[in-house]
Amino acid sequence: METLRDMALPPGFGFHPKDTELVAHYLKKKILGQKIEYDIIPEVDIYKHEPWDLPAKCNVPTQDNKWHFFAARDRKYPNGARSNRATVAGYWKSTGKDRAIKVDKRTIGTKKTLVFHEGRPPTGKRTEWIMHEYYIDENECQACPDMKDAFVLCKVTKRIDWTSENGNEVGNNNPQPQQANVAAAILHHGRHRGGISL
Repeated sequence: METLRDMALPPGFGFHPKDTELVAHYLKKKILGQKIEYDIIPEVDIYKHEPWDLPAKCNVPTQDNKWHFFAARDRKYPNGARSNRATVAGYWKSTGKDRAIKVDKRTIGTKKTLVFHEGRPPTGKRTEWIMHEYYIDENECQACPDMKDAFVLCKVTKRIDWTSENGNEVGNNNPQPQQANVAAAILHHGRHRGGISL
């Protein structure tokens, strides 16, 4: 399948899905094995890569420092629920409270926020890299409950204006936008479909 990375995208093309769209349209279809119209979100072993290496693995060009991936759950312990989020250079540390994602007052998923720290706990240094993990609610996967925890959807963000713990300001290091053609099928699907905008 040709990905958006291989196409020439017109000015203004972007992928800006809402949290509800990420869970209901993308993550749910991935878990249930249903077809997703466009190969927008790649499956990546995200916890085996440093965050600064992830943008190159994204299927959609971006200028807003946000990248989306499907990731298989990597358990820290074989029979446990805790995920292994350690890389060679550091680790993803959970921060704040998990947030429920709701549609018409019905919870369809959960959003967890993590920050990448270089080094090893408890002395790791916080970085400008943030990740939101999206989990689907078990009520959305009654057709195959055993697959509920098979995948999470991850949105990785690099903060532009950020000051490190040693006081050094991190500048605006936007990655270069990727170039070239969008399929006519995308254009025919209107200006907004599943978070795709033109």
